[in-house]
Amino acid sequence: MALQLNETAPDFTARTTEGAISFHDWIGDGWAVLFSHPKDFTPVCTTELGYMAKMKPEFDRRNVKVVGLSVDPIEDHERWAADIEETQGHAPNFPIIGDSDLKVAKLYGMLPATAGDTANGRTAMDNATVRTVYVIGPDKKIKLMVVYPMSTGRNFDEILRVIDSLQLTANHSVATPVNWKQGEDVIIVPALADEEARKKFPDGWRAPRPYLRIVAQPD
Repeated sequence: MALQLNETAPDFTARTTEGAISFHDWIGDGWAVLFSHPKDFTPVCTTELGYMAKMKPEFDRRNVKVVGLSVDPIEDHERWAADIEETQGHAPNFPIIGDSDLKVAKLYGMLPATAGDTANGRTAMDNATVRTVYVIGPDKKIKLMVVYPMSTGRNFDEILRVIDSLQLTANHSVATPVNWKQGEDVIIVPALADEEARKKFPDGWRAPRPYLRIVAQPD
């Protein structure tokens, strides 16, 4: 059954390039990004892993842990890391799950149960659906899922922007408008009546329509 937003992210134990993890325990009380790959030594994924390594300090600053997954053994991940560093300028500085038994890919619905139990003999095209980004909150709920085709590299700047929105809106009664960026105006959520909104936003707001109440981003 397909995963849905706000469902609990399935827990699992797995080997990674940085040792064994129990996923929910590994997340702890912070946030997490899990992003998956159909196979090692694939060109688009090589660029993605290098860019994520470069960006990782920005995720750290937001208390977001990063973990990759690829449908190949740990030993292949370690050899691939050398290629990533040489071609992208940054080696992976986060754990990458070895999912050679397809366990996690199937648990998250990225491969069907009939896919078998080994990566041996499987090509990247066989695993083309293993191209999802999950953002998971401290409550272990899935806050975002984005599925990319193999031919299109992922936009991790956008993932970071969404995390900024998720963390802001989790703590304040606001939503973020189209193309919002950190520091820009936000929208008071419809569930907050004007009377309560005045208490939370004493400086007031702009309302081009009664349902569209625009206010400065809360601190």
